[in-house]
Amino acid sequence: MIRLVEAARFETRRSLESGTQAQQDAVRTILARVKAEGDAAVRAYTEAFDRVTLQDFRVCEEEYAEAERLVPSEVAAALREAAENIRDYHRRQLRQSWFTTKESGTLLGQIIRPLKRVGLYVPGGTAAYPSSVLMNAIPAQIAGVKEIVITTPPGKDGRINPAILVAARIAGVHEIYKVGGAQAIAALTYGTEQIAPVDKIVGPGNIYVALAKREVFGLVDIDMVAGPSEVVVLADETADPRYVAADLLSQAEHDPLSSAVLVTPSRSLGEAVAAELEKQLAELPRREIAEASIRNHGAICLVKDLEEGFEVVNRLAPEHLELLIREPIEHLGKVANAGAIFLGPYSSEPVGDYFAGTNHVIPTNGTARFSSPLSVDDFVKKSSVVSYSKQDLQANGAKIIALAEQEGLTAHARAIQVRLDDFAKRGE
Repeated sequence: MIRLVEAARFETRRSLESGTQAQQDAVRTILARVKAEGDAAVRAYTEAFDRVTLQDFRVCEEEYAEAERLVPSEVAAALREAAENIRDYHRRQLRQSWFTTKESGTLLGQIIRPLKRVGLYVPGGTAAYPSSVLMNAIPAQIAGVKEIVITTPPGKDGRINPAILVAARIAGVHEIYKVGGAQAIAALTYGTEQIAPVDKIVGPGNIYVALAKREVFGLVDIDMVAGPSEVVVLADETADPRYVAADLLSQAEHDPLSSAVLVTPSRSLGEAVAAELEKQLAELPRREIAEASIRNHGAICLVKDLEEGFEVVNRLAPEHLELLIREPIEHLGKVANAGAIFLGPYSSEPVGDYFAGTNHVIPTNGTARFSSPLSVDDFVKKSSVVSYSKQDLQANGAKIIALAEQEGLTAHARAIQVRLDDFAKRGE
């Protein structure tokens, strides 16, 4: 079922998040209607897509209390411990404002401030992801964001998966709305009667969410336009084919469009992994989804050696990269493009998805060539500060004027010249 291809013939996947014309048109229609009609449009789309009628979108206190009773204690405990790991990792990313002064009296600096209000989209649909609540909310909190709001699709009973509510409480989020899809992105962008607009929207979602985020970028900031999940495993003959197959399926079960690729110089390992995939698929509850992913977007890429393997990896720039090779740390420097890197047989990708503390909102579809996982930096803004001294303006004014005139910006030049003229009049 899975393709075996030579490295020279292996094609990378790009731009799946662009969607079809029909999907793009549908998203633009939803955005325009929510902008014009507010809650009425959100309510109509929730009825159409989620098959539930809601008057109030916001989750109430009784629902949080019920969620606490429904979520098994071991799950809640694991979420709390995962949250602490995520906090510990992301605290190390926190930056400080800074200033520097020169002997001439000029002061330069950078002020770092948190965003005021951020919207977190938490997927629903085929699976609910309380881990996404932690991954999105905790970096925002550490950055100092005061208003954090979650939107997530309701079930047909009009309720939110209780684990999502428990995770939100653990993360300290108290403003949650039962709204999903492109209509949620519209509500967060434009605001409605019940949902105040935000400054930034983060979090993964389906193709309609991704397209909506792309459309509203510029009115609000976004983290990224996330495509389907993907994993690349670079493995040599020392890898256990059971581990490799299990890790490939861990991403394949997300979505029929997910991508799972093995890159290896060992044909025998490739063949063993192919057989193991068939065996493990037979026992997988989400078999239909994973099977479609493996069949349509999976591959075993055969390379002549590990050096060629790293070339393929860097060309793919995967969301998740596992190095199941001998002495993986020694080869870490060869990885130029990857969102998250997992080293060795015990660093299975789900370790990062749930518990280690690193963020699982990671660039997909080759965008790890130029972007990074979600971090504290995504929830702050920076302002540069200039307090230029009289001494430096006297010394450098003519240079500034020369640069402005070179660009044909006469008013720029005059703004400096008028000050230099005053200095000359006063004999300074």
